[in-house]
Amino acid sequence: MKIMKKWVAFVLMAFALFISCNDDFLNTEPKDSVSSDATWGDAALSQAFVFGIYSALGNAGFEEEGLSALTDEAMFTHSGRGIDVLMEGTSTPSNLGNERILPTWEELYGAIRNANIALTELPEATFDDADLKERLMGESHFLRAYYYHQLLRHFGGVPIIDVAYNLGDDFSIARNTYAETVDFIISDLDTAAGMLASKDITKGRASQLAALALKARVLLYAASDLHHGPTASGNSGTLSSFSNLELVAYTSGDQASRWQAAKTAAKTVLDMSSGYKLDLNAPVSAEEGEANYVSLSMGGGSSVGDAAAAVELIWERTHTGLYTEENDWPLGGINVGVNNGPNGYHNWAGNTPIQQLVDDYEMMDGSQFDWNNPTHAADPFANRDPRFYATVLYDGSDWKPRPSDVVSIDPVDQIQTGSYDDGAGGTIPGVDTRQSPIEDWNGSRTGYYVRKFIDPDPGLVDNRSNAQVVPWPFIRYTEVALNYVEACIETGDEAEAIAWLNRIRYRVGMPAVADTGDALRDRYRNERRIELAYEEHRYFDARRWMIPEETIGRGIQVMQTSATVKGGQTAHIPYRHDKDVYDYLYVPIDNTDNETRIWDDKMYYRVISRDEINRNELLVQNPGY
Repeated sequence: MKIMKKWVAFVLMAFALFISCNDDFLNTEPKDSVSSDATWGDAALSQAFVFGIYSALGNAGFEEEGLSALTDEAMFTHSGRGIDVLMEGTSTPSNLGNERILPTWEELYGAIRNANIALTELPEATFDDADLKERLMGESHFLRAYYYHQLLRHFGGVPIIDVAYNLGDDFSIARNTYAETVDFIISDLDTAAGMLASKDITKGRASQLAALALKARVLLYAASDLHHGPTASGNSGTLSSFSNLELVAYTSGDQASRWQAAKTAAKTVLDMSSGYKLDLNAPVSAEEGEANYVSLSMGGGSSVGDAAAAVELIWERTHTGLYTEENDWPLGGINVGVNNGPNGYHNWAGNTPIQQLVDDYEMMDGSQFDWNNPTHAADPFANRDPRFYATVLYDGSDWKPRPSDVVSIDPVDQIQTGSYDDGAGGTIPGVDTRQSPIEDWNGSRTGYYVRKFIDPDPGLVDNRSNAQVVPWPFIRYTEVALNYVEACIETGDEAEAIAWLNRIRYRVGMPAVADTGDALRDRYRNERRIELAYEEHRYFDARRWMIPEETIGRGIQVMQTSATVKGGQTAHIPYRHDKDVYDYLYVPIDNTDNETRIWDDKMYYRVISRDEINRNELLVQNPGY
């Protein structure tokens, strides 16, 4: 592990300078740092140190390059950033591919080291506030567990380090088994939950509920097929030939008992709190369902949403343009609207939805969308699950007022991702396409844009810094409910699974389900895909279910939309979406502009870099590399 100690070099140089020219150097104190004694003797400084551990969370899912682009949710619009290395299975120990989307081994261990420092120093801290001291220790246990959880789900079992290394220490340490790493994380989370039990909940900070919810997630992953040695080996030649399978899966024990543990942990959280509108007995209207889902994605913070939706968030990454210790957004803020919105609004179209995601939204009656159904194919965006309209911007979607320099092209504020008959033998490219006169390099390649997490308030301009205040949902109540549904299915408690699944569906206006067996499991998996879209779950879910051949392996499909003027009608100039004037043709096509997606089983786990292997000769590389 790379331990950053830049301050040591600075201090040594300063020491040499002062000893040579100043007899009083022993009476001086550094002006650019705070001593350990001062830090742990002062409540505010101790708290600031722990706030610093949160900073390794980065910008969560609000980066321009999102984890959704490494799944069958999205495609990253811009080329040349190493995403193709990850999606084409060509990563190696010396070529990791994009490192902005995925947290690095070094970053995570750096955060763990800081947590270890806090947990070493806080018990002996000399400030008087015992309640604060316990809270900071609880937060440090939680954060250490969270960062180890990140290592676990990306790399498998990793070296467990629970002390802060110093420069002279031997950094050689072997990887712990998958089971040992899970046990360590669960122990940390149990400790954190106990220490945080009576503490006030502060947005963005760890809480007892967050610790228990993360525990439920870790146990769910541990029970999944990818981490059950016999199943993993049976489904993958790469894993079956790995001589250290214990590093990535359980090689003994009972999978059924692990599912029961996951079920119990999730139910504990559900019983301690409540989600947003999960007490309904029948579906709401489609309009209310869409509004409910928008409120969820805004975290209750939008002027057009329901503030009560904030109860959904168990642990969030707060998002504000103001700098605070626990809200360290670089350069004053990250705007998910500018990162993902349409180029016709001067935005960057970062992670645009692909056709596979769009096709998986059910019809309003609960049936599957089908391109072989003429009614569906003729109007594919009609009568879909209300969450579709709250998540995806498609050709003809109503959206915000256009910027002043675009109003003349689109005075009615509709998304334009197609090609339109101009009535004079030519065509008009949509203003949100890659043929647009407005920043065509930022145009979607898929025919879609993200709406989710972008505040729909028409008074907020997406391409202006700090225009929005939207929290990132690290853990929300509905995720825990879905974790519980999955564990119920796997333990044979189908009635309970259906009851909770329908609560989630009623909130968004979707009808009840009554599937059983494999059909219920499939329905659940699709429900999870839709409900948690763009929330960084699909990447891990596809792997732990061992279905990435069916997700990433399907490649990328995009939408090609065209409009032809009907007989006797006159084209709109400027163009606007109008089914009475135009006949629309929707054609899904394959796209390999930036990447040709394939699935290689080595991608179940990330490669450990050559630098880390060289630093620690005891590290065992992951399978397939």
